[in-house]
Amino acid sequence: MLLQVTGLTKKFGGFTAVDDVSFNVAQGEILGLLGPNGSGKSTTFNCIAGMLRPTSGSVKLDGEEIAGLVADHACRKGIGRTFQIPRPFRELSLLENASLAAFYGSRERIGRAEAERRARDALTLAQLPADATASVRGLGAAGLKKLELARALATQPKLLLADESLGGLDAGEMRQAADMLKHIRDMRGITIVWVEHIMGVLLSVVDRVVVLDHGAVIFQGTPREAQRDERVAEVYLGPPETRAA
Repeated sequence: MLLQVTGLTKKFGGFTAVDDVSFNVAQGEILGLLGPNGSGKSTTFNCIAGMLRPTSGSVKLDGEEIAGLVADHACRKGIGRTFQIPRPFRELSLLENASLAAFYGSRERIGRAEAERRARDALTLAQLPADATASVRGLGAAGLKKLELARALATQPKLLLADESLGGLDAGEMRQAADMLKHIRDMRGITIVWVEHIMGVLLSVVDRVVVLDHGAVIFQGTPREAQRDERVAEVYLGPPETRAA
């Protein structure tokens, strides 16, 4: 297993945001981490990626314990992540944005030329222009999501944590974003954990899903099994007696 999460718990004072969460992710797998808003998905991501220190539990990447590492150290161990709300350096070009990620996120010391090479490769993979003149200004929601993805890919991660990559996109853009993540896995062998609260498109791409509710795991299995699971349906649609006929 590339990623092993065991008993992960995060408390904020008396509030438990993530409650004894455990799951594994195999090398080359796309795992969907699902749940309604407030279910603990992003907090789980933040604990894995080093944005938050877990209250307890274990996070292992390639067998190495990484729980509690700060974000830049987790990145250099091989974890790349995107954020729900892209915040690029708007005064810099696309290439400069991705080059900075490559330079500071590299597991080894690299120079400017290698950082730019990795940045161009990542931008191309994310279907963005890789020339030095391409500007952040004018990018729409889909373009900004692609740049967020390119910056994560430029660090050459073993594991990509994609946080709500469909938010703010229309139906066509959602389909394109989902296909792009699958293409990245298929072409580069990058393992992906994809957090999302929009189930439809994601379920057609992922290999397995883990569903959270109120910080706890309520389901693990295939997309087809998730669609038939009554507890998953209740979390998303409400109790059977409240659903429209």
